[in-house]
Amino acid sequence: MISLDDEGFTDNDVEAIRRTARSRRQDLLLGVMSVREREELVFELLNSLPRSSLARIQRNIVPLLQLDVVGLLPDEVALQVFSYLSWQSLVACSLVSKRWNFLASDQLLWRQLCGERDWAWRNKPRTLGHEMYPLDMAVDSDDEGMGDDEEDEQVEDMLQDDSGFMSLRADSSFASTSSQHISYQFSSSSARPKSRARVRHSAPSILPSSKRVEPDYKLLFQTHMHLQSRFRSGSYTLTYLQSRSSPQDCHTSTIYCLQLYTYRDTGQQVLFTGSKDKSIREWDLSTGKVVRIIEGLHQGSVLTICVHNGWLASGGSDRRVVIWDLARDELVKVLMHHEDSVLCVRFDDRLLVTCSKDRTMRTYSLPDIKLRHILREHRAAVNAVCLSDDYDYIVSASGDRSLRLWDAEKGTLLHTFADHHGRGIASIDFKLPYILSGSSDKHLRLVDITTSLGWCTSPDSVTTSGVCETCGNAVAPAAPHLSSQRRRAHQDLVRSVALNYDFVVSGSYDFTVKVWDRATGALIADLAGGHVGRIFCVGFDHSKIISCGEDQRICIWDFSHGIDTSFVAL
Repeated sequence: MISLDDEGFTDNDVEAIRRTARSRRQDLLLGVMSVREREELVFELLNSLPRSSLARIQRNIVPLLQLDVVGLLPDEVALQVFSYLSWQSLVACSLVSKRWNFLASDQLLWRQLCGERDWAWRNKPRTLGHEMYPLDMAVDSDDEGMGDDEEDEQVEDMLQDDSGFMSLRADSSFASTSSQHISYQFSSSSARPKSRARVRHSAPSILPSSKRVEPDYKLLFQTHMHLQSRFRSGSYTLTYLQSRSSPQDCHTSTIYCLQLYTYRDTGQQVLFTGSKDKSIREWDLSTGKVVRIIEGLHQGSVLTICVHNGWLASGGSDRRVVIWDLARDELVKVLMHHEDSVLCVRFDDRLLVTCSKDRTMRTYSLPDIKLRHILREHRAAVNAVCLSDDYDYIVSASGDRSLRLWDAEKGTLLHTFADHHGRGIASIDFKLPYILSGSSDKHLRLVDITTSLGWCTSPDSVTTSGVCETCGNAVAPAAPHLSSQRRRAHQDLVRSVALNYDFVVSGSYDFTVKVWDRATGALIADLAGGHVGRIFCVGFDHSKIISCGEDQRICIWDFSHGIDTSFVAL
């Protein structure tokens, strides 16, 4: 027997001996009891305790009841589970624990989310050079360049024809003071003109590239969300690439069309514009300067341009379609098959499509530029055409108020959206499955061709049954809180439209540019004050909107001010 006052033992030693004995008795007792009996014993003990004790016990029990199933899974399986989550859910998961934060920050997950929205990482180029057709070039904007017959003296004449076009004479013109340009003089209707003068120059160059940076897709996604927030809040800075008072090399008359374009080999983004002054200009957006002038290709206004894979195609009031090689700075071919003004040209890797005031469309195979089909179904001027990204479809819009969907390969008519607007359709954009259109009736309309659902900015276009009174197709009813926004539609002809995954942008003869929510049709931003004349064309990417018009201004509405977008493929 051990004496408790033995100097060889302390009070702590005694307490430890007692705990050990008590634990052995508990183990012996619990070892002979079933699970059910132990549950009953615990329940009786809990009933004997005060509420404060029960609360403490509950706090101690909760961690025992929580099991991190995802955290116990192998990384590959856990990431597969997370791949089904939205970006909002991934952000929430990153706050749960260090393990979940590690998984939710995986680059593969954010790369997938960026890919769903066509958001790409832009690496600085390693070498300098210029591409040649048919390299796969990134085209940043599918602007819907619109044209008009400049010989018409009165605006009313064109409106009565419902073609969606109006001709405008410049208030004044300026003599060109630049001697640095590419110019050709046509002696006849031959396909290849003789060179009159060529002073400059090559495609733009950039500074030597730095070391390649590994993509951070989570940062890319966050940056895009920041830019979207800017669009939705209308936070931008307005600058002018050109105005009437601009110095030499600028356009000297109305600017009808524009397109943003990124050179694949340099990663440099530029802007191409076409004008009533019969010229096409290439602008370096980083400096705001003209780096290329192409003149002499057209004998009338340049009404439409399209740039893709190192080639530029243009159409004009002279009935010509001109194809230009940007890398070689030389003419590829001149087409003179239309009988009236060429109002729109579009092309991809395999097909060139043109449309005209002569009511026809023509398709050509690429790269040999051979005529394939002449499409004659429209009953009025064909104002705009678009190609689908999968090369399968062509959409056309006409002053006859209809949209038509064509098989791009066969040239056969697949579907007619008759009376799609109350008046002639002036502009379209096409991103499967959505067709966006702007019209002389002052409104925009978006339709999903797979479901016939969509929206229209006209408050009178939808009946209580959800059917459009104009064409009879189903239209999703507007939410009550959007009615006031819908009433703020354009006040004049909608000359140019463009869309992407999230937004719709429109430019109008009412001097304004508007931004709409692609999914709902709600008005997001009303950009006024940039132009003092009719707007003929708009284009946009993830960071900015660019517009041009009869006032000779090129407005840049920049939503990326203060944000690093050097790694964002625009």
